[in-house]
Amino acid sequence: MIRYRRPRQDDRVIYSLIENQLVPLSNLPPKTLAQIRKDLPGRLSRGVTLVACTDYESDPFGFVHFLLHGELLYIDMLAIAPYAQRRRWGNLLMDRAERFAFSRGCLRSKVAVDEGNEGGIAFYRKLGYAVARYSPQSLSYEMEKRLI
Repeated sequence: MIRYRRPRQDDRVIYSLIENQLVPLSNLPPKTLAQIRKDLPGRLSRGVTLVACTDYESDPFGFVHFLLHGELLYIDMLAIAPYAQRRRWGNLLMDRAERFAFSRGCLRSKVAVDEGNEGGIAFYRKLGYAVARYSPQSLSYEMEKRLI
């Protein structure tokens, strides 16, 4: 099931997913990653976080965090625990985020994918995203999609 994040219950698992699934793919220097870790509580308090879990009371095994900026949906983070990958949970979380944003007037979506994260690039391509540009500062690809 997909539900909204409950900070007290979910944040420990979300932080663990970030640390184990996202940080290893990052090309950012250790000092920048340390600052990002410090800023995570504030970052999660902005925008919307949806989690995937087996039932309403269980701990999540995946999440998507996103922000809405006018007509733009920005996917900030998406992570799924290894045992739940390739079971369409990422697709379901993205679908819910895109539908949520579209219902609030968003017409396009963006996501940044780290250079070297070929699995992430392939995942977003399957969902209809295309590489719009490369950012040498963050060593990442910006991918975009029109929401329908």
